[in-house]
Amino acid sequence: MLWPALRALSHGELTSDQLQWLLGTLHLEETPRTEGPGAAKSIANCSFTDAAGTRLVLDLARTGESGWVFTLFYAGSRPAASVVEDHRVLFRGVVEQLGLMLVEITPAATADEVLVTPPQSPGTPESDFGAHWDLPFDELERVWPRLGLREDAPREVKEVKIRELMRTLAWSAAPAKLRRQAEEFLSSD
Repeated sequence: MLWPALRALSHGELTSDQLQWLLGTLHLEETPRTEGPGAAKSIANCSFTDAAGTRLVLDLARTGESGWVFTLFYAGSRPAASVVEDHRVLFRGVVEQLGLMLVEITPAATADEVLVTPPQSPGTPESDFGAHWDLPFDELERVWPRLGLREDAPREVKEVKIRELMRTLAWSAAPAKLRRQAEEFLSSD
């Protein structure tokens, strides 16, 4: 089974020449991936092995008319952090070179890689998550996974995610201890 190690979502139009440049730059074959999550949206991929012998798959998928998803998958052992970071640099480079808008990278390493939903307009119903407090936690460390973050996520990424949570209607129903911990986290360095 393939598991995503890194995923970059971007948005923008590409010409056929740009798409060919992208496929060549990433050494992708115009064959859709047939295994792992999101295979139905795949348009090109390549398989290779890292220095530790881990099978990796680099994939390009489409989402909608102008969404592009770059994913590094692995089978077996998780690839080394350096392999993931090399692909983060690669993904960011091709997104920038092609003039695409970076939407998010998962897992995020910097604040600009975090997808932040715009604040709800007054009178607009919030999502279930935003409308009521459904997190049974009063410890900030237990909230990170529910926000899609690992405990070791970079501080700037955690700041963006906790600020986003604090903008929801549900935040007023969060336990006082948790609200205090969030404020202390944001005010400390």
